[in-house]
Amino acid sequence: MTQSIVVQVGQCGNQVGCRFWDLVLREHAHVNQMGVYDEALSSFFRNVDQRCHCLVPNITENQVYLCACLQAVLVDMEEGVLAEILQGPLRSLFSSTQLISDVSGSGNNWAVGHHTYGLVYREQIVDQVRKAAEHCDCLQCFFLIHSMGGGTGSGLGTFVLKLLEDEFPEVCRIVTSVYPTAEDDVITSPYNSVLAMKELTEHADCVLPVDNQSLVDIVGKIQHMSNTGKLGCAIKKDCTIISGQGGVVKVEKPFDAMNNIVANLLLNITSSARFEGSLNMDLNEIAMNLVPFPRLHYLVSSLTPLYTLADVNIPPRRLDQMFSDAFSKEHQLIRADPKHNLYLACALMLRGNVQLSDLRRNIERLRPTLPFVPWNQEGWKTSLCSVPPVCHTHSLLALANNTCVKSTFFELRECFVKLYRRKAHLHHYLAVDGMELAEFNEALSSISALIEEYTHLESPLMPNAPRLTIAT
Repeated sequence: MTQSIVVQVGQCGNQVGCRFWDLVLREHAHVNQMGVYDEALSSFFRNVDQRCHCLVPNITENQVYLCACLQAVLVDMEEGVLAEILQGPLRSLFSSTQLISDVSGSGNNWAVGHHTYGLVYREQIVDQVRKAAEHCDCLQCFFLIHSMGGGTGSGLGTFVLKLLEDEFPEVCRIVTSVYPTAEDDVITSPYNSVLAMKELTEHADCVLPVDNQSLVDIVGKIQHMSNTGKLGCAIKKDCTIISGQGGVVKVEKPFDAMNNIVANLLLNITSSARFEGSLNMDLNEIAMNLVPFPRLHYLVSSLTPLYTLADVNIPPRRLDQMFSDAFSKEHQLIRADPKHNLYLACALMLRGNVQLSDLRRNIERLRPTLPFVPWNQEGWKTSLCSVPPVCHTHSLLALANNTCVKSTFFELRECFVKLYRRKAHLHHYLAVDGMELAEFNEALSSISALIEEYTHLESPLMPNAPRLTIAT
């Protein structure tokens, strides 16, 4: 079995990460009802007591047995979220040394997170990642979870990403990045996001951008179904999608519903690594098959279902409907329109009792509606994991490398330019040791070049363009 290490940075990264662990435990408790430490658990958990083989939590009593340790490193420059973790029901799964924190935070400043705290905590972070890696028989992937708008998530998060590349250059780095809305309450979020984008473009293997506004819209639609009171469309009380309950962690915060959706994305993308299947996909195959050019590694995620049947009284979708849902804008975790742009490649990760013939039939059904680049018309990667999510018979995660992401980057650049043209708030960044004005110019050039690369792929070939000739 291969193993992966999760690195959670900042408030958002740690809240999403802990929601992911909660759902992972819930899922393994459903599958492994004997509570025995097995190969499926070894992908993210390490057995720390060979005399004890129980790990799976007792959901009804909210207990996690103290026999395993998560392969994770948790970093935040404020104590609040990490202190809650150390006092919460997941505390026995972490060693205190895995949690790295400060008290003052990064003040919504990328430079403080990247240059100040990056230098101060570099050795401590590297040490914890190395220790986690030493316990892995076959380290396959790093998952980095962070947000783009704040100072710690964007600044220290991308600093950690560069550390992972330097220390483990052969290990795949998959980043889940939560992007702010245009109306974000952090005024400097455009600066933080564009500065972080440069690092993501240069040092990540795959980035799964998640748009906060898309999460707000999805949760709003589910709540609307509840408020309308339609038969079969009610949200159950104390459900995971709204309150964060139903697993090990029972807390209620404003962002729990949004965090739950991102955690479900990670739950599905790691399913092949955790469970058996007739056509499993290694995590490093995602980058190998979906990233034809090194900088163009931003993948559009679509997930169906977006909730669990334990949470919402909605009739289950038929398999063919789920394929159609996965290519609709309503199920995307980023606001974009893939069908009016070009697909470079697409992965379909199915869970449940699905036949390969069903998969092929639906691909052929959808193929005419999905515009692929002419040089990669067969750019499909598929995965079948036999274990479905809790309370479902099937689920489908679609990961698409599509030029539509450029619209998100264009909007982000426009917000950056509005501030930068006036040199607004620059003094806060330039006052940080190690931060120079040139970094702003380089970040702006990087995102502009990225937009241009995606745009160029959509440009039709000139009718009289000279053809390549072979020298004789």
